Amino acid sequence: MAMGPCCSVNLNTIIALVILQGAAVVLFYEWYASISPRHSASPDGKVHVLLLSSWRSGSSFLGQVFSQHPSVFYLMEPAWHVWTKNPKSSAGALRVAVRDLLWSLYKCDYSLMKSYQPENPSLSNLFMWTQSRALCSPPACPVKSANESHCRQMCHSRTLKKAEESCQTHTHVVLKETRFFELESLYPLLQDPNLDLRVVHLVRDPRAVIRSREASAYGLNTGSTIVLEQRNVSAAERQYEVIQEVCRSHLNIYERGIFNPPPFLEDRYKLVRYEDIVRNPTTELNDIYEFVGLQMTSEVEEWIHKMTHGKGNGGSNGAFQITSRNATKVSQAWRTVLQHNTVKRIQKVCKGAMLLLGYRTVDSEEEQKRLDIDLLVPVEP
Repeated sequence: MAMGPCCSVNLNTIIALVILQGAAVVLFYEWYASISPRHSASPDGKVHVLLLSSWRSGSSFLGQVFSQHPSVFYLMEPAWHVWTKNPKSSAGALRVAVRDLLWSLYKCDYSLMKSYQPENPSLSNLFMWTQSRALCSPPACPVKSANESHCRQMCHSRTLKKAEESCQTHTHVVLKETRFFELESLYPLLQDPNLDLRVVHLVRDPRAVIRSREASAYGLNTGSTIVLEQRNVSAAERQYEVIQEVCRSHLNIYERGIFNPPPFLEDRYKLVRYEDIVRNPTTELNDIYEFVGLQMTSEVEEWIHKMTHGKGNGGSNGAFQITSRNATKVSQAWRTVLQHNTVKRIQKVCKGAMLLLGYRTVDSEEEQKRLDIDLLVPVEP
């Protein structure tokens, strides 16, 4: 049966409609991209970096890789102040307070930090403040300090106003944190048009993390209690429950950052494995610098070589001390030190994270101690 005039459609009309529809899609995409902050720079041109990790994962070292750069204003674990002020709370309950503190610090505003400080606070009231090269140099300090001891002597009494001034003079503001267990609470920062936030997510083999945590158990006790939501956990089970939560959080963050991220997170998340840095520090650290818009300097390269090619084994220093050590040897130390039953338990509670993050399991004590067997698998960065 032939179609009547009311049902016939001119071919040229169809083509025109398709073209118009395509143009509308393109225009909508361009409009959406223009309002999406994923590629936008902050109004003042600053780059804001969150070094996101967990305890004993090499984050203090990577933080120093940032701190050593002359363009970087670095602060180590400001959320320590929030958790210390609220030792009976939980990580979930404190995450908004932690985020808001970081938000203000990225804007070089220390008024919120003062609420976690004694009256008339100085630089010496900031957690591990001498780890920041910027706080040990003008304008934060009258002179550029040669070492931590000199910095502590010359700069300790300077006010937090000087920290704000120093922050404002640097192109990059880098905060290192071990107290976020998901990315969702960071979304307001990532969507803030006044910030250009990049997330560097550092992970480490959980078996190596446990080995390192055992050497610093006392210093990590308060944090562990908060992670465990104040639950009464036996000493024998405590480390396994903490590492299970750490592995769960790494898995959650990685999946959110890599698989189907929201538009404002695209190109702003980078996974970094401690073991990859150890094996090829020059390439890996250059890649990280490129991700955040920094140029490697000869002075930083020299510092990196010195810190990763020393003779130390990393086992006898304090929880947050950075010393010259043989980084490759340190990264493999768990294989000869941990009991195989401990390793099997860690592998059980961290199975999903280890699989996705590229850490092979070992099935026997013999396999564990054979250092010629490579346990690192390539993973999507």
